[in-house]
Amino acid sequence: MSAALQLLLLLAIMAALVVPVGRWLHGVFTGSRHTVPERLTYRLLAIDPAEGMDWKRYGLTLVVTNAVMLLLSYLLIRLQGLLPWNPSDLKAQAPDLAWNTAVSFMTNTNWQAYSGEQSLSYFSQMAVITTFMFTSAATGFAAAAAFMRGLAGRSGASLGNFWVDATRIIYRVFLPISFVLALVLVWQGVPQTLDPYAAATTLEGRAQRIALGPVASLESIKHLGTNGGGFFSMNAAHPFENPTPLTNALHILSMLLLPSALTYAFGRLLGNRKQGWAIFGGMLVMFVGFLSMTYAFEQVGNPILSRLGADQTVTATHAGGNMEGKEVRFGIAQTALFATTTTAATTGSVNAMHDSFTGMGGFVPTLQMMLNSVFGGKGVGLINFVQYLLLSVFIAGLMVGRTPEFLGKKIEAREVKLVMLAVLAHPLSILGFTALASVLPGALHSLNNPGPHGFSELLYAYTSGTANNGSAFAGLGANTPFYNLTLGLAMLIGRYFTLLPMLAVAGLLATKTRVPVSAGTLPTDTPLFGALTVGVLLIVGALTFLPALTLGPVADHLQMQQGVVLK
Repeated sequence: MSAALQLLLLLAIMAALVVPVGRWLHGVFTGSRHTVPERLTYRLLAIDPAEGMDWKRYGLTLVVTNAVMLLLSYLLIRLQGLLPWNPSDLKAQAPDLAWNTAVSFMTNTNWQAYSGEQSLSYFSQMAVITTFMFTSAATGFAAAAAFMRGLAGRSGASLGNFWVDATRIIYRVFLPISFVLALVLVWQGVPQTLDPYAAATTLEGRAQRIALGPVASLESIKHLGTNGGGFFSMNAAHPFENPTPLTNALHILSMLLLPSALTYAFGRLLGNRKQGWAIFGGMLVMFVGFLSMTYAFEQVGNPILSRLGADQTVTATHAGGNMEGKEVRFGIAQTALFATTTTAATTGSVNAMHDSFTGMGGFVPTLQMMLNSVFGGKGVGLINFVQYLLLSVFIAGLMVGRTPEFLGKKIEAREVKLVMLAVLAHPLSILGFTALASVLPGALHSLNNPGPHGFSELLYAYTSGTANNGSAFAGLGANTPFYNLTLGLAMLIGRYFTLLPMLAVAGLLATKTRVPVSAGTLPTDTPLFGALTVGVLLIVGALTFLPALTLGPVADHLQMQQGVVLK
């Protein structure tokens, strides 16, 4: 199958699932009945499911719950050596690494400064990593549900109930899909066992231990919840995590399934499906554009290798292009689609080493995380896109001399200030921590490459942490006290300093009275306004991040074109 056909087929399947899955999510967010497991959970936690929460109560409950999760996960990792299901007798992680791991999985970042099979026991993989993949993703989707209710503005100050939203997402969406997907992965060859590591003898007669474990159960929620943390250090490039082209396609579809369908659910909740389709269209246009860039630059290959006589041409039997760091069983097309998807959906899993991409091939994943609005993950992508939509409404209102309105609600100074707080917190974390690491000699010692490529490794790391993505360029030795601490702080800033201000915006808009539609009302559910939002998003992103990207991936690409090799 040709590369273009592979990409089009997967995108077509994703688009076809938007409506049915979106209807399902809408029912989860708006249904009045509670299932038996949900009622038992409410009783166990002493929760009144009928109680509504304003944005302050909702946000406080979310933060306190996450803080408890952080403490619990840290304790379990630090006590790993005393807990069961530890056949390899692995010791506890160091305090700074345990902090980084706990923050990473609590914020749904899933950054891994450790090797999973050498650092975590079976118990830790299940009780901490897999469990928190469910709860952290449910936290994000619950916040998205509250945000959408606030914009719909039909229940006064109430944005819903955090506990109900999180519980329903886990029971009605994550658990059933993950269970079925895990069975498919086991069928395809992904291990699911508590047996000790397997012993084998190589062709040279040497003894080898092959890591096993409950892999399939982690892999299913890893991509569905846009988590990204791998059971093994090679993540989705490992044959036990991603053994076949079918599993690779399922991983990609799982990452895109809920973020894309959330746009349709948003439209139905508003009673304006055109608004949802406008957002979906804007996200899809950016995704296809970035995918085309990644694939094109990787398919062209490395001119330095061409000058040395390496054959990178494309023929009927040879894929050509830059195959460094990629799995032959996936090729450039599936690798480019996976890399674009995992950074668009803020998942963070990888089926190739992004450090080995061409300069501009690595430019796209970095930029997508900086924008953090191309589908996005765990409900945050929709919130971030609407953040730029509100900014576009404000700019357009200034241009025509009218008070900005969105969904019949006036956008006033308070909302604009909160939007700008969310817009600015993201780049301040990325660029601030990158600048700090660039001038500290101790931090620079962790770089695996000099020059622009080394700077790209730093920039990518803090972009990934702040965007709650978790993928890495793989050339940075990040398991040091400095990186464990600063990346953990970047994850917290990226999670809460963007999410909570937008939750406040939704809470403020929920209490406002709708103004009648008039001839001067600016429609926000048209392709034209969708294009305007994408334009504003790209312009703000370029003005904010292009200087740093020029010093990193762009300069790296120009050096490659000139044949410059740094040692």
